[in-house]
Amino acid sequence: MKSRLPAPEAPYIAEPLAHADQPVHDERVPIYLHELGFDELRARLAADGLRPAHAATLWNALQYRAQTDLLAREDFPPPLRRWLERRLGVQCLLDMPEVSSHTPSSDGLTDKFLLRLQDGQEIETVVMGYEGRHTACVSTQAGCAMGCVFCATGQMGFARHLRPGEIVAQVLHARRVLQGAGRRLRNLVLMGMGEPLHNYDNVMKALQILSDTRGCNIGPSKMSISTVGVVPGILRLAEEDRPYNLAVSLHGSTEEERAALIPANQRWPLHELVQSCRTYGEKTGRKIFFAWTLIAGVNDSPAHARRVAALLRGLRAHVNLIPLNETAGYAGRECAESSASVFHRIIQDAGIPCTIRQKRGIDVAAGCGQLKAARRKRERAAPQAA
Repeated sequence: MKSRLPAPEAPYIAEPLAHADQPVHDERVPIYLHELGFDELRARLAADGLRPAHAATLWNALQYRAQTDLLAREDFPPPLRRWLERRLGVQCLLDMPEVSSHTPSSDGLTDKFLLRLQDGQEIETVVMGYEGRHTACVSTQAGCAMGCVFCATGQMGFARHLRPGEIVAQVLHARRVLQGAGRRLRNLVLMGMGEPLHNYDNVMKALQILSDTRGCNIGPSKMSISTVGVVPGILRLAEEDRPYNLAVSLHGSTEEERAALIPANQRWPLHELVQSCRTYGEKTGRKIFFAWTLIAGVNDSPAHARRVAALLRGLRAHVNLIPLNETAGYAGRECAESSASVFHRIIQDAGIPCTIRQKRGIDVAAGCGQLKAARRKRERAAPQAA
C-alpha cells in the first residue's frame, strides 16, 4: 500500500518527453503498441520488413476495434501474424488494465471502473450516458500532486504519471463496454484522477492517437482537458493551438480564498491564472469553461458570484457550477439549492453563460472530486472488519 504523500507547495510540470519526430524505440526496451501513433506503428513494422498495409491492419485491430487478443485473429496476413508471434509479449506489449471492480450507479446511466495497471497502481474510469451520447471520464495520473482539499484524489497524494498507452487504454475499455451494449462513445473528458497539464506530453500524445480518424475517431471538439490552473500548460496549449476544449477549476474569487482550497494557487496565483486564460482566449478564440464547486458557507454567497463575474469579464467564458460532492477527507458540505440558484442567476445576469451541472454516479463515488479514495479506504478497513 502506498503511503499518503503530502501535496507539495509548488507542484511541478513534467519534463517534456520524446516528440513524435524523435526515435520511437530502443530495441532493448519493450514498446507499448497502444501508445504508438499510426505513423510510428508503420515505421516500427517497416523496420522489420512489413508493408504499410500490415500496419493499417494492426492499427485497426488495436485502435478501432479495441481488440485484446490479437493472436486470436486468424485473418491476419501471415507476415503480420508471424511478427506478432515473435514480438508480442517480449519486445512489444499491450496496455490492457485489469478490471478490479465495476460499480454501476443506481441512476442507470453511470458505470465506474477501477482499473489495475501493470505495476499494481489503480485508477478509475467512469462511463456516463446522456440523451443521445456517451462520455468517458478518464484519469491521467495515479493520484494527484495538486492537493485540492475537497478532492478525494488530491487527498490521496501523487503516485506517478500515466503513460499515453495507459490513457488510451481507458478509452478503449469504455468503447468495448459500450459496443457490447450497441452504443457508441462520443465524448472524452480528462476529469478523472490527476492533473492533465502536469502530465502534458503524455496527455497530448494520447489525444493525438484517440482523435485519429482511422482509430477511435473522437473529434478534438468532443475532448475536454480539465486543469486546476497550471499556468505554463495553459500557455503552451495556446502557443501550440491545441484544438481541445479547456476547462479551468476556479473555486475561489480571491487569492486567499482560492489558496485555502487549492494549494497550487501558491505556485500559480489567481491573477496569473486569469491572465493566462485571457492570453489563451486571445490566441485561440476558444471559449473556456470555468468550474466552480459550491461549498456551503465557503464560496456560495452572492458576493462570491459577483466577484466571479468581475474576474471573467471580457473573457469568452462558460461557468459550470458543481454542488460539492462530499468526501470523507473534507468537512465541507454541499450548498443549498437556493444558494446555487442565486449564484447561477447572478452569473447569467452578468452576461456569462452558466450551468448547474447535473449530478451523476454520486451513490458509487463516481462524481466530480470523489474518485479513488473510497476504494482505498475500504481496502484498508477490510482486515479490521474481518
